[in-house]
Amino acid sequence: MSMLGVLRAPRQVVFGVGQRHALGMLTAALGSRALVCTDARFGATSEFAELVGLLDRAGVQVTVFAEVLPDVPVHQVSRCAALAADFAPDVVVGMGGGSCLDLAKAVAVLLTHGGEPSDYYGEGRVPGPVMPVVALPTTAGTGSEVTPVAVLTDPERVSKVGISSPHLIPHTAVCDPELTVGCPPALTASAGADALSHGIEAFTAIRRPGTTELVTERVFVGKNTLTDTYALMAVRQIAGSLRRAWSDPGDMPARESMMLGATAGGFALGTAGTAAAHAIQYPVGALTHTPHGIGVGVLLPYVMEFNRPVRVPELAAVALAMGASAEASEEDLADEAIDRVAALLASVGIPATLADLDLPADRLRWTAEQALGATRLIANNPRPLDVDALEHIVRAAYSGDRAALRESPRPASQNRPTRAGAR
Repeated sequence: MSMLGVLRAPRQVVFGVGQRHALGMLTAALGSRALVCTDARFGATSEFAELVGLLDRAGVQVTVFAEVLPDVPVHQVSRCAALAADFAPDVVVGMGGGSCLDLAKAVAVLLTHGGEPSDYYGEGRVPGPVMPVVALPTTAGTGSEVTPVAVLTDPERVSKVGISSPHLIPHTAVCDPELTVGCPPALTASAGADALSHGIEAFTAIRRPGTTELVTERVFVGKNTLTDTYALMAVRQIAGSLRRAWSDPGDMPARESMMLGATAGGFALGTAGTAAAHAIQYPVGALTHTPHGIGVGVLLPYVMEFNRPVRVPELAAVALAMGASAEASEEDLADEAIDRVAALLASVGIPATLADLDLPADRLRWTAEQALGATRLIANNPRPLDVDALEHIVRAAYSGDRAALRESPRPASQNRPTRAGAR
């Protein structure tokens, strides 16, 4: 098979302890009036005040929106854009977790092109470049600082929605691991599980034929040579540091590795995309109101087990990236990869089953039906999925029976969606 490589990324990524101090100069190079988006927790910290001071000393005028809520309710995007309109910013700075960065990216779309967020739901609906975004993450999880998607919550829809376009990729990402030291263990675990899932799902995603139309028809093109490098980097970094960062929040080498892994995972998912674990998490999250990373972490070993028949070499490579011995066979390594992922997630308190998340037992089929609606993610899974196959995964994840996934309920439909859906 000939090589295909596709990678989309920010104009620049600045990574390292203390690099947040470059924020003022980096932002001033892009504009003189900055809208800063963050949440109430980070907005009340001395670190936030320091960062705003850096902008001020660099000659950048600032207005702050410090009301970002988890999972970004869509009304906040419109509200923030309306409040900022009179200020007329020429650059947007997102500071905080993934929701803060996602809101910054979505607001940049509205400030540039107008309209409502729903005008841009789905893939490729942003008509052109947006005003520059500077992204400064304070968690090591979503990778939103380098991705082309903003995930929102719309009360008119059961599952989350996304705006996906290469135009959403931030101009500059400033990744300073010191900003994650204050993350409590539960957030470290949830964010780390999310980042690990990005690496593994991107590395095991469908591999599409390398047509010349692929990169213009799809934002997320599937597994490819360039994203594979970042996906395995994410797995390697997170496998060696997640438990350390969770058990000792002040372990700076572990924090550095976690942020590097999260950013690498963002590079991988931002072009390759994710798959079934994320698709199923959308309705699971809607029903259980659990953090995204927790839900994806619960589902990841079961989705790996389901995909194992068509991804043995890839899972073997995952096992090696997590420290397995190269002397084992590929088949044994594939099994070891799933076991290692499950053990790592359990070691930081990620529940083992969907029942542990209080998913109602009478909503398992409904969960599968809703997951099928996430067509972009379903189409990216390496093994074809229909509602019965999805229900098979959901029931196994509910009962904790990974072995049940060695037997498929029946062959899933080979008919894949030809175009990406809204999510």
